[in-house]
Amino acid sequence: MTNISVDEVKERMNAGEKLHLLDVRQPEETAEFNIGGIAFPLGKIQNMQTEELDDLKDEEVICYCRSGNRSGQAALILEQLGFSNVKNLTGGMLKWREKFG
Repeated sequence: MTNISVDEVKERMNAGEKLHLLDVRQPEETAEFNIGGIAFPLGKIQNMQTEELDDLKDEEVICYCRSGNRSGQAALILEQLGFSNVKNLTGGMLKWREKFG
């Protein structure tokens, strides 16, 4: 797993790049504020219920959560499940909102 900054993700989004964002927060957190990622709570990943993500195994997947802790766990588990290019959004949505509102 590697880390990626909110600045880099925002820059790539602004450039129109199609990113595979994975929001591992709880549904109520996602409903409150999100940046367009696939809502996929950490619990599903911990229970290895990741079949619907299998098409992304060879793609870059950027995991994010509130602060970067849960997404770091998710990224490590996904790597163990054979995902080849997983990144953790450092600072999560707290950092995103601090920088970009």
